[in-house]
Amino acid sequence: MPSVLVQFAHPSFYRSRIQKALVKTCKKLDGITINDLYEQYPDLHIDVKREQDLLLKHDILVLQHPFYWYSGPAIIKQWLDLVLEYNWAYGPKGFALQGKKMLSAISCGGGENAYTPEGHNSFPISQFLLPYRQTASLCRMEYMPPFVVYGTHRKKSNDIDDESLMYADILSGLASGRIQPENYRGLEVINSLGHGIEG
Repeated sequence: MPSVLVQFAHPSFYRSRIQKALVKTCKKLDGITINDLYEQYPDLHIDVKREQDLLLKHDILVLQHPFYWYSGPAIIKQWLDLVLEYNWAYGPKGFALQGKKMLSAISCGGGENAYTPEGHNSFPISQFLLPYRQTASLCRMEYMPPFVVYGTHRKKSNDIDDESLMYADILSGLASGRIQPENYRGLEVINSLGHGIEG
């Protein structure tokens, strides 16, 4: 069965509602490893060997974080810069991650309509995530549609519960092999799968 590595990053986790709920739900799942980067590396001194070993042991990489300034928190960039080494993750001899899958799991303060040509942010979320997509491509990985929670500031408790259950269902579906590429290819966001996808 595929194994899923969630690289989680939230610099103010104690203030979070959405990300806290997503992490809590996924901690109960089989085949899912949650690696809290800020907890593991509060000084930002990343253990490259440890992180590379984790990547080698898992089939699917999830970069889970709040969407800060159209990108990820600082430690996500630090992690990418240090861990995805030339001739390890990419380059003429860099085949360590070939064939693995990668997706982003993000929470946005703005609503879905804000991420349209007519909206406040002018572009769809997929445009802002292009650096991650290209990183996956450079590392010979498949970039999957992102899991996106929009409008986090206005979410009620039952809405947060629904988002968490959907996220858990998708991750467990990936880890069990229940969700196959034909289920998500062509989707803008993987949330569109909803609950109970039949593989």
